[in-house]
Amino acid sequence: MQVDYQAQHKQRLAYMPWLYYSLKPKHKLWALPWQAQIQSQLCALETVTIGENCFIAPQAHLFAEPGRNIIIGSQCMIAADSFIHGPITLGDEVAINHGCSLDGGRAGITIGNKTRIANNVTIYAFNHGMSPQQSIYKQKVNSKGIEIGEDVWIGAQAGIVDGVKIGSFSIIGMGAVVTKDVTPYAIMAGNPAKQIGDRRDKS
Repeated sequence: MQVDYQAQHKQRLAYMPWLYYSLKPKHKLWALPWQAQIQSQLCALETVTIGENCFIAPQAHLFAEPGRNIIIGSQCMIAADSFIHGPITLGDEVAINHGCSLDGGRAGITIGNKTRIANNVTIYAFNHGMSPQQSIYKQKVNSKGIEIGEDVWIGAQAGIVDGVKIGSFSIIGMGAVVTKDVTPYAIMAGNPAKQIGDRRDKS
């Protein structure tokens, strides 16, 4: 039985994409053309713009109809099993780990430079009407948009609802559900998320 080490290496990168940026030269010989082919095909099929030196797992699912563009800055990484639906704009050096679900609704999601999003985070920039006079699925969907600043760390399994602005340099704890704006440098935890600290106190 022939062992396919390259296939296993690609699988590893898909779920741990930060390893892409420390590949040895012998691995870059196949990894760079592999990524170029994935990204070229994605841009041909969807209204996606991808910056330089990015990594996008082949198991990531990006959907961007005209008018719901996805714009990805340089040196971003999107891991396997993530669902990304525009309109979404990522700054430079943004990381989206495996199993995340982002939908820009109509108003969109913007994420600032160097923000890191852990696995299984949910960010939805839309909501249904809630009137008891009509079934939920028949009600009008509204969208205010979500803004996430620079150098934000969003912990695993956190959720962010429509209309929220998250200030730069803040931290959203694992499993937190953010329903209100977050000030810069705030450390948030809980459901609904509340401030439990300030990042500047950690220096």
